Amino acid sequence: MNANPYLKALQSQSPRFESTLRSIGLVAATEATVLITGETGTGKELAARAIHAGSPRSDRPLVTVNCATIPDDLAESTLFGHRRGAFTGALSDQPGLVDQAHGGTLFLDELGELPLSLQAKLLRLLENGETRAVGEAATRRVDLRVVAATHRDLSAMVATGSFRADLYYRLAGVPVELLALRDRQGDIEWLFNQFLAENARQAGVAIPRLTARATGVLRRHRWPGNVRELKQLAERLVIFHPGGVVDVEALPADMRSAEQVERGGPIAPGFVLPEGGVDLEAVESDLLRQALAQTGGNKSRAARLLSLSRDTFLYRLKKFSIE
Repeated sequence: MNANPYLKALQSQSPRFESTLRSIGLVAATEATVLITGETGTGKELAARAIHAGSPRSDRPLVTVNCATIPDDLAESTLFGHRRGAFTGALSDQPGLVDQAHGGTLFLDELGELPLSLQAKLLRLLENGETRAVGEAATRRVDLRVVAATHRDLSAMVATGSFRADLYYRLAGVPVELLALRDRQGDIEWLFNQFLAENARQAGVAIPRLTARATGVLRRHRWPGNVRELKQLAERLVIFHPGGVVDVEALPADMRSAEQVERGGPIAPGFVLPEGGVDLEAVESDLLRQALAQTGGNKSRAARLLSLSRDTFLYRLKKFSIE
């Protein structure tokens, strides 16, 4: 399993998630159609790439289609291609993404956004390997494997008639569900520390250190953006607090707000934005000067007053030409 770089990227210390990774490794070696489900940011595309990389088709194309980004009027032509003269502007034959995936794997991301009008053609492709371009008289056979992913509840969509039941049951035979990060509590700090170290190494700076208060917020946060949100936070802290101590006030506003509601009180003095707004750079410059004034010009102490590393504080002094 470790030889597959995409499985390695989906690393975990959660027994439940480790079980999912083993399932991915097993299903990858087959020709089965796979449906990957999970919230946004849980790693569905990585899982699809892991399945392709571990399959007998790994040396053939992996063609990725984001169904949410294809305009409805171009969806059929984009997926299945068209023949010259099929519609206004069709000046030559154009292969579709299905044709480009011949011999390899077609990854249909955000499958729940696929128009109903195309779901029947996709079912025919899955059942018989048959495709037909817009303006083409007869069907053709293609050899490919389909892996699909969605954050939507397809069974609920079937109940409301917005997704075909026969297509759903054809896809759901081999499901892979990726857990939300909040259900992988043991992974939050472990992954976060790895992301911090990786970003700090790439930037050539020291790793920021979180206070106990900030670490507690990380543990209690719901992580609606899942691993992607965790990774972006690590990148942000390395940029703005290289080698520094990170307390709650340095965390994103949405994390601080959620913590305030959960704990039943403010975690830091609030600032009420005036109706007329503020000049943010002027406020920042004034805070830097106030910190210096309160500490008698001691830059290390002034940096601590603002929860900044000394290097970040010196960078901002230089930015505003403050002596």
